[in-house]
Amino acid sequence: MDKNSYFKSGSGSRKGFVSNFQNKKDLEEIVQDNNSSLVKNKIFNKSSENMNELVNNCISLTVTSPPYNIGKDSDLDLTNDEYWKMINNVFSETYRVTRSGGRLVVNVANLGRKPYIPFSKYYVEVLTEIGFIMRGEIIWQKSKGANASFAWGSWLSASNPVIRDIHEYCLVFSKDSMKNSSGGKSTIQKEEFMESTLSIWNISPEKAKKIGHPAPFPIDLPKKFINLYSFEDDLVLDPFIGSGTTAVASKLLQRNYVGYEINKEYIKLANKRLEIETN
Repeated sequence: MDKNSYFKSGSGSRKGFVSNFQNKKDLEEIVQDNNSSLVKNKIFNKSSENMNELVNNCISLTVTSPPYNIGKDSDLDLTNDEYWKMINNVFSETYRVTRSGGRLVVNVANLGRKPYIPFSKYYVEVLTEIGFIMRGEIIWQKSKGANASFAWGSWLSASNPVIRDIHEYCLVFSKDSMKNSSGGKSTIQKEEFMESTLSIWNISPEKAKKIGHPAPFPIDLPKKFINLYSFEDDLVLDPFIGSGTTAVASKLLQRNYVGYEINKEYIKLANKRLEIETN
């Protein structure tokens, strides 16, 4: 049936087209389904400040680790104001495309020593101002000594010892509702559910040289969030997809992914990983 045939039904107008559906929600779901088929399992080479490929309320879960605008993130060279404007734009778009009850997980580390920069605190402020509801935080403990700073400060002296971080934060939010009522098949098992709902996760970090990206997170991290917060066939977003870890985890767990990345070389790396690790 072509689009003109739709308009001939009912009253012979656009109103008749809408009346073929029980209510506005049914129509929105059809639009979302059609959109998902066009964008699912794709990585777009552009900034996620404008995700115009995605309709409103189509994403069930976002798992991401934003860049920090420091040396190893060579794709960014922004002032502090420019950085936080970019972050606000990206997550405002993320809010728009997230369905009611959908989840957002942001992996972030605190930085610096002179002074210490509480990045996690700043992200909570930005995301709650956008409208997300904070649901908790996971302490990702990267095992003792893993990637810990070697800056001891004052060695064996009380004058200026330095705290050496061996953890990062995974900040968990939802949109509008506490409950994701989209429905579907859950894939998490009892033991994993009990473990994943604890606030401290012990997961070894991924080696940058092994992946070919300066700041990869281990695949077990997004896998745990995807199993905990989404159903099979849901659409999972990573607006800073980098080497594609969230995409790989999604495919392995029978979810669909969509990602954004400004670096073409990282997209090539992500697609190569998808081909090798999910087949």
